[in-house]
Amino acid sequence: MDRLCCFSSSHSQYRGRSSCGSGKGRNNDGLIKYGFSLVKGKANHPMEDYHVAKFVRTQGHELGLFAIYDGHLGDNVPAYLQKHLFSNILKEEEFWVDPNRSISKAYERTDQAILSHSSDLGRGGSTAVTAILLNGQRLWVANVGDSRAVLSRGGQAVQVSTDHEPNTERGSIENKGGFVSNMPGDVPRVNGQLAVSRAFGDKSLKSHLRSDPDIQDIYVDNSTDVLVIASDGLWKVMANQEAVDMARKTKDPLKAAKQLTAEALKRDSKDDISCVVVRLRG
Repeated sequence: MDRLCCFSSSHSQYRGRSSCGSGKGRNNDGLIKYGFSLVKGKANHPMEDYHVAKFVRTQGHELGLFAIYDGHLGDNVPAYLQKHLFSNILKEEEFWVDPNRSISKAYERTDQAILSHSSDLGRGGSTAVTAILLNGQRLWVANVGDSRAVLSRGGQAVQVSTDHEPNTERGSIENKGGFVSNMPGDVPRVNGQLAVSRAFGDKSLKSHLRSDPDIQDIYVDNSTDVLVIASDGLWKVMANQEAVDMARKTKDPLKAAKQLTAEALKRDSKDDISCVVVRLRG
């Protein structure tokens, strides 16, 4: 995701693991598999997309943790999110009682931590889309910004995140004293700068932005077979249904993720492209 400005990212103690490349994994019984692929865009700056894709066991439960963080004005904020957001969610005392509230509180607290460390992390920001899969049966998807999560239900694409765009949240931005402008360029931007209305970080714009997530609580039934989460480098050039159709064609989620990012490049996506495919059924 882009923000109109020049920015030189500093290397800080908060840096996570760079996310270029690809990989795969599976849950403990091998029935749920995932693959990821991340490709640097054509813009003249370092890769700003980061991801999480892993299974962990905690308190007798298996959790699948999947995320895409799409940074702008440098990669310090998405690197921080890669390292801290899920752990902050799971540290919430009420997580096992009220996951929705805990996810929301952890998003807000993480954003406050990022803002308080802005001297180290810089003035950039990041989107986030996170998915927590509990015992393969329940899924919580949360997001800020325009990184997106799409489920396949019976082969039909169902978007389970909300694109937070300046035009759709213009009222909130203007109520906070900001404005939405298509200048410069042809994309609506907060104060003419940022192409999303919610984000982590972005200290200089924070008084006009939101960082509270939209959250969906989903039961994973037998018709739910694939989850695709990706940055807008994919969604700018591909419809939800196209992505689901491509992801379902192969049983190998790594191959599917690589095919999705390759297709986005072929369609001349200029942005960084990152994608995680989770195969929930065989």
